[in-house]
Amino acid sequence: MTIAHFDTSAPKKATNLSINSDLLRQTKELNINLSQTVEDYLSELVREAKRKQWLAENAEAIAAYNERIERDGVFSDGLRRF
Repeated sequence: MTIAHFDTSAPKKATNLSINSDLLRQTKELNINLSQTVEDYLSELVREAKRKQWLAENAEAIAAYNERIERDGVFSDGLRRF
């Protein structure tokens, strides 16, 4: 299940793009939906950029958590049987 990182119900908005003419021709010949393809790719770029941003914003807390676990272990260390 993929969670969208944008409002999928927001209205579409026309925009101008400059695309290599041969690439555009081939896209049309192959019946590739340009709008949907660009939207899908932009969605992936946004998802990845937000993931990196979140990791950067939380790097200190993640490092502190990892240090604590390395030092103290987890609460179930004495309970696990594997």
